[in-house]
Amino acid sequence: MKIGIEAASFYVPKLYLEIRELAEKRGIEPAKLEKGLGLHKMALADVHEDAATFAAESLYKLIADYDINPAEISRIYLGTESALDAAKPTATFAMQMVEEKLEEKFGKRIFKNCDVVDLTFACVGAIDALQNCIDFCKANPGKKAVVIAADYAKYELASSGEYTQGGGSVALLVSDKPQLLEFENTWGVATESVFDFFKPRRIIEKSAVQNLPENSPEKIEIFTDEPVFDGQYSNQCYQNRIREAYEHYKSQISSEKPYENWRFLIFHLPYAFHGKRVFTELFAIENNLPFDTLDDQKAVAKSEAYLKFINEKIETSQRASSEIGNMYTASIFMALFSALQVSFNENEDLMGKEIGFLAYGSGSKAKVFTAKISENWKEIVEKWRLFEVLKQRQEIDFETYEKLHRKQLKNSVQESNSGFGLDRIEMENPLSYGARFYSFK
Repeated sequence: MKIGIEAASFYVPKLYLEIRELAEKRGIEPAKLEKGLGLHKMALADVHEDAATFAAESLYKLIADYDINPAEISRIYLGTESALDAAKPTATFAMQMVEEKLEEKFGKRIFKNCDVVDLTFACVGAIDALQNCIDFCKANPGKKAVVIAADYAKYELASSGEYTQGGGSVALLVSDKPQLLEFENTWGVATESVFDFFKPRRIIEKSAVQNLPENSPEKIEIFTDEPVFDGQYSNQCYQNRIREAYEHYKSQISSEKPYENWRFLIFHLPYAFHGKRVFTELFAIENNLPFDTLDDQKAVAKSEAYLKFINEKIETSQRASSEIGNMYTASIFMALFSALQVSFNENEDLMGKEIGFLAYGSGSKAKVFTAKISENWKEIVEKWRLFEVLKQRQEIDFETYEKLHRKQLKNSVQESNSGFGLDRIEMENPLSYGARFYSFK
């Protein structure tokens, strides 16, 4: 039985900041970010947006663009590391928003028999959701599942991760009608528990917080979107896990250099050029090249063979990332969308070509797997208009960006504020304190 992606959609926030402006304000040479990391624009969530609204946008677009009957969807699995609650899945908020939007056409509670859950493992969580849903569809012929990846990457102002921020979501319909991609059933996996990037509960003294009730504990636990991270260490963990997962994948197949058979190599991209940087080690290993010293590594990266390899198999997957920034769980799927959109625009024949996926999530885990491009892939991609959509966004200035980051704005910034949005958070009723309420405008 063939299992894969039947349809796919995406959502990118309508606000962005030019990386050049951020670099100039932070005293960074713009070329370091633009030419060194491949960064050009940073997608930003508006006041009314969060991971749930991102997820709802891509889910609704998936259903609307491909004329899907939501009653046929058996599960909605969301990969995210931007969860809104420590108990209630973010996917339930997205489900409810879309359910209410579709009520007039399909009736009330169209997803009442749908299995809905979040999966979290940093940036690889949505890949875990995808593998889970592939197995579900194999075990239940005829049933369909939706995988959503929805996140926003937020770092402290003026930190070394600030310029990699971004956000958005993708939604994938998984079924036994793989109109876009058909997945193989070989998965290379590598896992090690490390602290390269994580979002802990921080503990502060009660005296440091104003207006707390008298019966509050002496030490207060708080949670913030900004991670604790070690950039260089995380890069090394990424490279180590990808190598181990690739070796595990390779041990299960007969090909000596499997990457040579892949039309594209699709990476999780915390920044646009990250994939081509981390693959230098595997390229050296597969081609028996020295890689022990920094000079060796630079020689591999600058070699004619490696530059040709990047241009043929990686470059087009980077283009959307340059315009969006880090989407965490959605980044690897946006890299796929980018490569396929470029090939569609250039009328390339991809039918039957194999794609290699190299996924990574801090903490840390990597998965390497493949898929084949289906006969009708163009019918799916033609609805995306990815780069046209990215050109239609609204630029904001640096002052507005910092206010958004600090949550100092009460009203939405978008000139045309339509779509799903947060209406209010309950702050008075003790039985529903913190409950989030959304609507479609």
